[in-house]
Amino acid sequence: MQFAFGVVLVFLLMGLLIGIAAITFSSLLRPSKPTAQKLQVYECGELPTGTPWMQFNNRFYTVALVFLLFDVEVVFLFPWAVVFKSLGLFAFVEMFVFVGILALGLAYAWAKGDLDWVRSRRFLRPAAAVEKGQPA
Repeated sequence: MQFAFGVVLVFLLMGLLIGIAAITFSSLLRPSKPTAQKLQVYECGELPTGTPWMQFNNRFYTVALVFLLFDVEVVFLFPWAVVFKSLGLFAFVEMFVFVGILALGLAYAWAKGDLDWVRSRRFLRPAAAVEKGQPA
């Protein structure tokens, strides 16, 4: 039993050693001639505008998660639909529970306003309240 763990340890150490050796040798062999043009931020062939350290709106992340959630739903729904007749009533009810939970999550994200590209005024705090330290 301990021999099996030893084999795994040897493989992990060899993988780590080979990775470090490859990075080390490639850094020694490659030419390094940095210029201002090479060190400039690349934006799809356009001249960069502003700083690369900018704030990212987290609603893009939320929309991506909702998309991924429903993408995974399709992965589960398609095989279920293929063998639907052979599964019976229990599988039918189970899938409706699954889709219902996802629908509740979508309704929550929608009601929270995370799916809107332009945030409405009811979600923004007034500037006067921010200056006074009052909650919205």
